[in-house]
Amino acid sequence: MQDPFVGTWTLNLGKSELDPSYVAKAGTVVFDRDPGGGYLMTAEGVTQAGERVAERPQRFILDGQEHAVPEAPGVTAVATRPDPNTLAAEARMNGAIVGQARYTVSPDGQTLTAIATGTGTKGAFQTRAVFDRQ
Repeated sequence: MQDPFVGTWTLNLGKSELDPSYVAKAGTVVFDRDPGGGYLMTAEGVTQAGERVAERPQRFILDGQEHAVPEAPGVTAVATRPDPNTLAAEARMNGAIVGQARYTVSPDGQTLTAIATGTGTKGAFQTRAVFDRQ
């Protein structure tokens, strides 16, 4: 059975509700299995101004424990898999939650919905991004 997350996903702007501070023209997310049993997610996109951007790769270790984020001193990440089609993640700083995300693959395996809240470089955000499997 194929892993529901693994693969390349393309942003569907028509189905997404993006935060006004982080509106994109295009986006792609790739999920790969991590050798340790978790996931590595990479994401890139194009801003409304036409600039190409890439997020730092995110590692999801699905044990519910806090793990240091090497690229972000003082930040820890916690990830779980509440069900086979859902990944839940939190970012914490000094014990306080500074970001949350929930990634859910549709039952047919063709749609990935990412709901994220937190604080980014442009301030607080809340977004619902829908991606189609490629």
